[in-house]
Amino acid sequence: MTETLADTVGTRPPLTLVKNIPTPEPAPADPPAESGVEAVDRADNPLADWLSVPDAPVLPAWARSAASIKANAAAFGRLTWWHTQYHGFRVPKYLVKTVLLAARGFFRATMGLWPTLSAQDHTATVKALRAQVKAKPEDVDLATRLQMAHFERTRTRRWRFGAAAAGVAAAAVGIALADPMLQAGIAGAVVTPLAYLGRGKETHLLDHGAPPLRVDMSAQQLNDALRAAGLLKSGRATDDEKDAPRVSCSMGPVRDGRGWAVIFDLPRGGGKTASDVLAKREVIAQELGVDEIQVIMSRVRAAKGGNAGRVSMWVADDDPYLGKPNPSPFATAERFSIWDPIPFGQDARGNRIEVPVMWQSMFFGGLPRRGKTFTQRLMTAAGLLDAYVRHYVADGKGGADWMPMRAVAHRLVMGAEDDAIEALKAMLAELLVEMERRFAILRELPTSICPEGKLTPEIVQRYNLPVIFVTIDELQEYFTAMEREDREQVINDLCRIARRGPAAGFVSNFASQRPDADSVPTKLREIITLRYSTQVVDRASSDMVLGKGKAAQGADASVLSEDHVGTGVLVTGPASYVTVRADYLDGTGFALLCQKGRTLRQAAGQLTGDAAGDVTAAADASGVKLAPILSDALEVMRHSPRLFTTDLLSGLVNLDEDVYGDFNAERLASELEAAGVKRTSKQVKISGTNAAGYQRRDIEAAVPAEILLAHG
Repeated sequence: MTETLADTVGTRPPLTLVKNIPTPEPAPADPPAESGVEAVDRADNPLADWLSVPDAPVLPAWARSAASIKANAAAFGRLTWWHTQYHGFRVPKYLVKTVLLAARGFFRATMGLWPTLSAQDHTATVKALRAQVKAKPEDVDLATRLQMAHFERTRTRRWRFGAAAAGVAAAAVGIALADPMLQAGIAGAVVTPLAYLGRGKETHLLDHGAPPLRVDMSAQQLNDALRAAGLLKSGRATDDEKDAPRVSCSMGPVRDGRGWAVIFDLPRGGGKTASDVLAKREVIAQELGVDEIQVIMSRVRAAKGGNAGRVSMWVADDDPYLGKPNPSPFATAERFSIWDPIPFGQDARGNRIEVPVMWQSMFFGGLPRRGKTFTQRLMTAAGLLDAYVRHYVADGKGGADWMPMRAVAHRLVMGAEDDAIEALKAMLAELLVEMERRFAILRELPTSICPEGKLTPEIVQRYNLPVIFVTIDELQEYFTAMEREDREQVINDLCRIARRGPAAGFVSNFASQRPDADSVPTKLREIITLRYSTQVVDRASSDMVLGKGKAAQGADASVLSEDHVGTGVLVTGPASYVTVRADYLDGTGFALLCQKGRTLRQAAGQLTGDAAGDVTAAADASGVKLAPILSDALEVMRHSPRLFTTDLLSGLVNLDEDVYGDFNAERLASELEAAGVKRTSKQVKISGTNAAGYQRRDIEAAVPAEILLAHG
């Protein structure tokens, strides 16, 4: 489809005059001579119409860019392949149909040639004589004249028919003795014209297969959809209503990949804007006969030749966010610079989406089991492959998602128990001290080294000030478990880090499952620059994550379904958003990246903090396999020198319910004893209370000596 939308609906393309000088006041009869410019659009200029230039593209819409040509060529190739498959499977049907048509053609040919084959004569002379003979059967002379006339008229037919019959018989004998390929060719040469003769007006040899398009967009459909949505005046634009308002177009509608693309302008005088169109996405989708997830709309800004009433729309043939996920390039990468944009995913048209995170802060939200944590880990994974990125990680759920980070993280807080909350508060306090220390250093640096007063790649290595990645998952778990004063203090600390930290090289990466005011405090949410939401229950929840009023602008995560795992709406600015299908990086791939990150940091001398003192991570790095019960028990007791048996069991179940769900005190003691744990005391004292429990030093003593020596 190459015609413009304006041509399709029958409107004349807008005209642009060669020289158009706006005149807010009535122009004088004689313009001043000193201007030196003669406006051609004056009312008294007879050449104004002749000199006006149509504001219509010279090339068809599909040929205006290399990308468009490539997309349409690819669509043509897919369509050709589909038709090849469609008709290929129907070849047996077509052969049977051809034989039936040839039989009917043979019958028609025989009936048409029968007068000749039977030597019949229906000329006017013979018919007249035959009529006279019927009238006078006793007239012998007349009967003789009829016979002689018939004989003369049909004599040549007899010998020609005989010769033809002899030729056909000889050809049949020759064909029977010929090569099978020649027989097939001759049969085709005979059957094809007979089948053509046997066809009817409504008979077609080939089936008419529908192309693989679920959506077909026309100008009339688009205008009707906008009119039904209240964006155009009511009434259908027909030949009798040529003055009815309709959109004009600068491109399309044309095929663009696996959908239709169109850029249109709303008519003036209707009081509607591009923002009004975006807010009516669901109604427009219904009128076009598609799901709203298939309709991708955005404003065209002035920088790209747009205006307040210009909209870019792409309607997909089917759901563009389903299918096999795209593997993350980090799965095979060896190194990455956090100063580069992070590969994040693909939009509906398959375009790569990259997110720059330096000087930014991020927030991830959405319902459980929609891929939120997997997507959040993509950002952290980028920092794993840069040795000069220091990770501070806290996971309020305390599950297995972030456990591989113990190989890399400078600080790792797991769970939301009392000891973990204290560890989180200590981690935030450490971050604030480090932030102020960095600002003091940056203030003292000369402008030749630090021209903008913030971190640079050169400063990172020269002064050993690595970029700090602050990752906190399941914020709602911490906020729910904290007392009010602690909660307010933690929120204030997070706000300070998100607001002032970027200039000092801090990248905040926060996430929460429950998008409500308690889990996503407004004063924290509003200073986050990048926001991403997987499916939520309603538009209010979407606005809670993405920002107030974003759903009305089209950034609405509630339109996603439970099938859209790993897909969410990414907001990158006040009016910038895109629905992204994030790249896929599974738990195994993330764990391998953590080991790569540990190796890179060891080589660069950047392995610090908890990762440098974690015996489990050291065992993994050295290839020595610890007993799972030792590794998991040490993980649960990460923040505590001692734990009651009941608390240790609870932590193990939270870590891996499938493994530890049936454990009791006796089985736990048996498993730890089998792994080499020798308890110095079966009772521990915590906060003045004595009860059965374990000392962390007893469990660490069961770690093989070679690991401790290599680690020490």
